[in-house]
Amino acid sequence: MKTHYLDNSATTRVSDAAAEKALDMMKENYGNPSSLHKMGVRAELCVEEAREAIADALSAKAKNIVFTSGGTEANNTVLFGAAEALKRRGNRIIVSAVEHSSVYESAKRLSQLGYDVQYAPVGKDGVIDPNALEQLLTDKTILVSVMAVNNETGSVQPTELLAKHIKRRCPDAVFHVDAVQAFCKIPLKPVRWGVDFMTVSAHKIHGPKGVGAIFSRDGARLVPLLYGGEQQKKIRPGTESAPLIAAFGEAVNEADISANLTYIRELNAYAVEKLEAIKGVTFNSPEAALPYIINISVEGIKSETMLHHLEQNGVYVSSSSACAKGKRSYVLAAMGLSDDRIDSSVRISFSKHSTKEDIDALVDGIVSGIATLQRK
Repeated sequence: MKTHYLDNSATTRVSDAAAEKALDMMKENYGNPSSLHKMGVRAELCVEEAREAIADALSAKAKNIVFTSGGTEANNTVLFGAAEALKRRGNRIIVSAVEHSSVYESAKRLSQLGYDVQYAPVGKDGVIDPNALEQLLTDKTILVSVMAVNNETGSVQPTELLAKHIKRRCPDAVFHVDAVQAFCKIPLKPVRWGVDFMTVSAHKIHGPKGVGAIFSRDGARLVPLLYGGEQQKKIRPGTESAPLIAAFGEAVNEADISANLTYIRELNAYAVEKLEAIKGVTFNSPEAALPYIINISVEGIKSETMLHHLEQNGVYVSSSSACAKGKRSYVLAAMGLSDDRIDSSVRISFSKHSTKEDIDALVDGIVSGIATLQRK
């Protein structure tokens, strides 16, 4: 049976170039990047080349990029590190109601530690109203965290506009953007936009799992989560995972944002046309969502039931965020969707390797699922 993988927001297939780079770093260029001998210097050069690649993709400087073990560590480092660094200025932290769990759960923990955590509401389109956010801003606000693209619906936040509102009302507050789902899919310019921290990950863009990065604006302060070495300005000490970092760099170098986005838009339009023709399918993603993600509900069929039916037909999708592991989506709830819609939601997500054949298989699977599963 042919595989039709449409769960690329959960993770992507590692590219050949990235995998080969990682293997070379493990088998041949395996020196410790901190060692002063030739092999260490060679490994360090590969790490720095990857740092340059990530920085270029963000229109930033390499010195402002710190590598982590992934998006979750990057987000935790920023939230806890910025809160600790700025706690003498105030205690209000604002996150959107639709953040990834690595931000949402961090915010809950910060609330338990005594910080005044507020959740910015979103509309039916999953987008924050800048005026609603501004109403939450006070002189005690030290940190605002908003994701660029939602991992469940593809809703795109007006990042640049939000930054202007935040900096006008609270010039000393830190603005963090989780760009894991946006990186190398749409242009990102944190320096120009006034973003203090931006976090990204490799495995959403055909790089390996286990590596991510933080962009930090010049002068932005973080108290580190980890201690023990001189690496990466002590913000993230410890021996760098040179194989994963170098592979991350390869994946970034391969990314063609414009060409990929053009192709994905065409694929998205084809999928929408096919899905709209199916009675019982409702769209949860807004029309302006990033075309890489389509969230739908199939009337009368639980998400997990449909997911496994599609799997039996070689089609792979998600019931919500992969990190949620089957829990009801608080993201869709924040958008005002009914429990029935939430419980029957399915996320379809594309990559440059996705095809119309994959979509045809998906549509056939949903149609057969409606015909057989709704009767049970």
